[in-house]
Amino acid sequence: MTTTNQPIETLRDGSIKATIWKNEGDNGSFYTAEISRTYQKEETYHDSYSFSGTDLLKVSRLTLKAYDRIAELLSVDKKGS
Repeated sequence: MTTTNQPIETLRDGSIKATIWKNEGDNGSFYTAEISRTYQKEETYHDSYSFSGTDLLKVSRLTLKAYDRIAELLSVDKKGS
């Protein structure tokens, strides 16, 4: 049986998204974020990791939101320990 790691949260601003993942390492849990842009080609959705100049402000804001959310998650994890 294979278990697939699912994102714990996805923050969005239009087509730009920040996906937050929880991972397990030798020193316990840690979080990572992946920033991407979703687009549709024909009837299939894809993610891209390049951004136009007009997308960069959205990327910046989502990065800050992801940072704050990960800090909250880490705080909850510490309280649960």
